[in-house]
Amino acid sequence: MLAGVSVDYYARLEQGRGATPSAGVVNAVARALQCDRDQRDHLLHLAGHPVPPHSSDGHIRPGLIAVANRLVDVPAVIVTDLGEVVWQNPLGRILLADLPEEPGRGRNLIWRWFEDPRSRPMPEEDWSRISASHVSDLRATYARRSGDRRVREFVADLIAISDEFAELWAQHEVAVRRSDIKVFTSRELGRLEFRCEVLLTADDDISLLVFLPLEGTETASRLELLSVVGTQKLTSE
Repeated sequence: MLAGVSVDYYARLEQGRGATPSAGVVNAVARALQCDRDQRDHLLHLAGHPVPPHSSDGHIRPGLIAVANRLVDVPAVIVTDLGEVVWQNPLGRILLADLPEEPGRGRNLIWRWFEDPRSRPMPEEDWSRISASHVSDLRATYARRSGDRRVREFVADLIAISDEFAELWAQHEVAVRRSDIKVFTSRELGRLEFRCEVLLTADDDISLLVFLPLEGTETASRLELLSVVGTQKLTSE
């Protein structure tokens, strides 16, 4: 499975069973097949979807996935500039174990953060800082893609569901997400502390997040255990 498309669902697509796949599913299949941008655009056209502007389509170059696949001992996640998780390595899947398989807002880190604060996997004392970071980063995307209806609708929907987001959005803070300290809490493994390095693509529409165990903590040893137990979900304390 890659980017949330299950083997069974892909088989049904190949056999022409079920409804026409959404643009998100087509993009996920293109990533799984390691299509280049032109091949991906052709798949979108065949499925009856408009081809997005190349500056904001969230396409992942196969070379970036090849690099990310070499990160075998630390969690790694690829996200779009709207916060949608489009790729995870095995440890990244474990770290974000409650993401649904199908593409959509259920796989969007920003949406999930503001839609249901009780499910946040970070300590409560970090919530305000992370919320501000999410909003200022989304502000940068909004400024860069001001003519993109999808971005405007996403922001409008966030304002509608979250007073916290609406208040932060009104402050007009703008900052592209960079490196940060991320802390996850787990009932089974305790506190996991990372330095999250954010590697941006040239047009800033895709980010590779690499979670490096913070020195001086027990995260590295716990991460080894996490790779073994594998099925445990991280939950907020």
